[in-house]
Amino acid sequence: MATMLPASETTSRASLRTAPPTWLVVALACAGQFLVVLDVSVVNVALPSIRADLGLSGPGLQWVVNAYAIAFAGFMLLGGRAGDLFGRKRMFLVGLSLFTVASLGGGFAQEGWELLAARAAQGLGAAVLAPSTLTLLTSAVPEGAARARAIATWTAVGAGGGAAGGLIGGLLVEGLSWRWVLLINVPIGAVVLAAALRWLPESRAAGRRRLDLPGAVLVTSGLGALAYGISQTEATGWTASATLVPLFAGLLLIGLFLLVEARTTAPLMPLRLLALRPVSSANAAMFLSGSAMFCMWFFMTLYAQNVLGYSPLEAGLALVPSSLAVVVGSKLAPRWMRRLGARRVAVLGSLTGAAGFGWQSTMRADGGYLTGIMLPGILMMLGAGLTATPLAALATSGADPRDAGLVSGMINTSRVMGGSLGLAVMSTIAAARTGESTGAVPLTEGYALAFRASAVVLLAGAAVMAVWLPGKEAAGTAGPPDTAGAGSGAEARRSAGAGSAGDLAGAAGGGDLVGAGEEGGARHAGGARNAGGAGEGGGGAGEGGDAAGAGAAR
Repeated sequence: MATMLPASETTSRASLRTAPPTWLVVALACAGQFLVVLDVSVVNVALPSIRADLGLSGPGLQWVVNAYAIAFAGFMLLGGRAGDLFGRKRMFLVGLSLFTVASLGGGFAQEGWELLAARAAQGLGAAVLAPSTLTLLTSAVPEGAARARAIATWTAVGAGGGAAGGLIGGLLVEGLSWRWVLLINVPIGAVVLAAALRWLPESRAAGRRRLDLPGAVLVTSGLGALAYGISQTEATGWTASATLVPLFAGLLLIGLFLLVEARTTAPLMPLRLLALRPVSSANAAMFLSGSAMFCMWFFMTLYAQNVLGYSPLEAGLALVPSSLAVVVGSKLAPRWMRRLGARRVAVLGSLTGAAGFGWQSTMRADGGYLTGIMLPGILMMLGAGLTATPLAALATSGADPRDAGLVSGMINTSRVMGGSLGLAVMSTIAAARTGESTGAVPLTEGYALAFRASAVVLLAGAAVMAVWLPGKEAAGTAGPPDTAGAGSGAEARRSAGAGSAGDLAGAAGGGDLVGAGEEGGARHAGGARNAGGAGEGGGGAGEGGDAAGAGAAR
């Protein structure tokens, strides 16, 4: 008579017999992440063509970016928790399916509102998809050197997607049309879907926790209402009902969100963590940094094409040095943190970015590439890379190890939210100066004013960092990161993965700290040596992810 195996052992052996090659799981996870990051950056060079074809207004054009970013920011943490509850493979498939279908709808949009609705659906799909990419990878790859290499590959692919987005977008717009920056996702998404359905293994976290759907809906709606109200000020002024109603509605929804978070048993954003000085100060600083950095790619693309007369491809190529500067800044940050401390590096990064924005605000209608785009762009994005990593490290080192991944997710959310509102504010500032004119001089003056305002925001951010960030420098002084525990802890994986995109869209406001959350936060949960290790890990692991999101921030 055959001996019956325990159910758990039977499942384990069955899984071993049917397990796909590890490299295939890594490839599929990287493909999903590449699509999420690429779609943030690829759309920027298409903005002038989209406006001409669909008749979007100047302030309305920012919603092509913000519709994606706001949906991503509002639902990213919920997407990570859904993967823990219902299965990472299932959420990968659901998110990628929604993302692909939304890309198809956006590619065939005939009206501006149709495109914006499709972009919002893309953002929602990305918020469900992105967390699963990293958690599937870490579940499939054994702990240790192999997992560290897999995470490095994942972050490098994300960085590549952000850096290549402008170039790919330029090629598609110039060779085909702006619609292909969205339609290109359809065949790629279909292939990845078929392969994922066949080969990806399923995994989920132990235990059952509630989904905070009301919290996600409230924060997304509140953020969208605030951004809409801000964008209305250019057309109707601050005292018109068309402005005041959405602004008050947004504030009310955000207030209800905080109330829900204080009372629910499984909040998206536990308010108790904001009582910790490292967490609250780092989130405030990241919000300010994101609100300035987010608009860089938006206005640089418009300046290159609308004022200097660059083609979409030339505009994409012109911004490649800026993309590389993010990578350089993210690589330098962990090393400088060991010497100077995390707070000083964060302040230095914000000041560097402010210098770049200030330089860019001197732009002229007859400006040249070297001093009008390349050098100030390098300074701006070098600052973005230097700022994000130490802020993430300080935030996670100040939290309980069990909350490190969640804190990483929160700081990503703060950056994308700041970026979304910042883009709305800067677009309104630029439009107020430009008016309805399409001439090179008034457009340049409007863009320059937005860059000047962003420089002021970054200076304020540097002051906040210098005064409010904790003075202890442990987060930047430890030795090499301990990757043994990477990927352990469902909470760390959930929150870390959820922060991808920004890349979103650092999400257009800086870097994507997914890497920092997973490698740093999960290592915290798995038993890092100390807060310094967490900080260095958050920085080191975040290098790739940070670069990815900051590139994606475009």
